Amino acid sequence: MPTSRLTRRAVLGVAILPWFAGCSTPLPLSSRLPSDAAAVTRLRESAEVHGWAAYRRLTDINVSYSGEWRPLINLIQPELVDAGFRGPSQERLMPAERVVAQAYTGTLGRKQVWWRRGNAAPDQLGDVAVWFNGVQSNDPAAQDTAALVAEGYGLFLLGPLWLNDRGLSMQLSGTERVDDRLCDVVNVWLTPGLGRVAMDRVAVCIDRADGVMRRVRFTLEGFAGTRGAVAEVDTFEHERRFGVLWPMRSYERVVHPIPIPAHDWRITGLDVNRGYAPREIAGPEFTNLAAAPAAKL
Repeated sequence: MPTSRLTRRAVLGVAILPWFAGCSTPLPLSSRLPSDAAAVTRLRESAEVHGWAAYRRLTDINVSYSGEWRPLINLIQPELVDAGFRGPSQERLMPAERVVAQAYTGTLGRKQVWWRRGNAAPDQLGDVAVWFNGVQSNDPAAQDTAALVAEGYGLFLLGPLWLNDRGLSMQLSGTERVDDRLCDVVNVWLTPGLGRVAMDRVAVCIDRADGVMRRVRFTLEGFAGTRGAVAEVDTFEHERRFGVLWPMRSYERVVHPIPIPAHDWRITGLDVNRGYAPREIAGPEFTNLAAAPAAKL
């Protein structure tokens, strides 16, 4: 009986999530403000702490992840979680090219994603391709969720490095405590947004003591099933490698419209600057210099 009741509630959540998501959202998109110089400075200071100078010298970033999805989020957002495919992953980022590629292995086989960020123009929001077991998908939901996740994981991994020096509108918005650490909050109007959408809103929580991003909160406008919802990722166990500060462990939760634990993951492999070209990560599998797994940690 409890399992049946939980399933019905989860199914109901699928139906009501977009409808409730616009009510009292903690990150309203309609309140965009002119950029505040103090906010730009605070984000830049954090980027420097995270290794801005070293980051700008990276031509490619190669990372592997392992993690666990919480069961309720899979019931409520099965297309986004894609549990049959989104197991351990190998990911390739080329920051200067605005490209992220992901190779997942799950119980149903292999999923490959290629994503290039565009700009905020309605017809230039970015390009995405998705393959399941080597077969390219034309399903709009699969494409939209893949683009959202690929861009999101760049943000989670790199934080202020991903946002700095992009001419984004941002404002300081008081303080917040993250695991009892006092943080300055920088609200950012992200254009384009996470995936194939013109805008999302992001709140970056920057530790006042050491400048490290401890939390990032964000809207999820890039997929119809999550539009209006807000989630956040906390970062832990930071390590400096190749001159850049990396969050070795991360935890995601949904905070609006209903609080739900979502995902725990950690970095299991990392290396940089292999020197491959975008075409080597643009197909149904990684090739040549991009093919080897990220160096195991």
